[in-house]
Amino acid sequence: MLLTQVRIGPADHRKKMSLDDFARAEGEPGHRYELGKGEVVVVDVPGLPHGLVVQNLDREFRRYDLAHPGRIVLLAAGSDCALRLPGMQSERHPDLSLYLTPPPELESPWEEWIPDLVVEVTSKGQESRDYDEKRQEYLAAGVRAYWIVDPGPRAVLLLRRRGDAWREDRAAEAGVLRTLLLPGLEIKVSGLFAKVSPRRARKGKGDAEPGE
Repeated sequence: MLLTQVRIGPADHRKKMSLDDFARAEGEPGHRYELGKGEVVVVDVPGLPHGLVVQNLDREFRRYDLAHPGRIVLLAAGSDCALRLPGMQSERHPDLSLYLTPPPELESPWEEWIPDLVVEVTSKGQESRDYDEKRQEYLAAGVRAYWIVDPGPRAVLLLRRRGDAWREDRAAEAGVLRTLLLPGLEIKVSGLFAKVSPRRARKGKGDAEPGE
């Protein structure tokens, strides 16, 4: 039985949709798509500050991977992976996901293979998604650590699982990021915002979520 292809675009922002339908949906180019608690979330392609910070983080993790081969099984960005939550009817695509355990032997492992460390770089207009909605979802999914990198205040909120709750730590621009998940990793917060001016961090073009 052939399944009908579902097409979504900016007009479908906040449209009700099942996780199964979203999983086979094809999005119009020029936007990013997630499913949040049964609603389509359409986000403009992030602006330059977002891209620069993600690139700087990606370089740091890859540098660590070269120095500690085998610790990171997969470093994935955006649509390269999915965090699917059937109970919440959500599908998220974190800016960076680090998997430290081998994947299950499935063609599509995204409902069972949970990243150990997730990073979101927040943008103007989508703070509530990263600080509130995704915080709850990633905890429920079993993510062990969640970093929220904010170019506005040039700081990072580090969340570490403590049972069924998050333990919070904050790192300002002069601080260093560390995690027990990756022994020996040290990332200077100031380096994450290299080439990101304070003005651009506050007013990045394309950083706002449509309709909010």
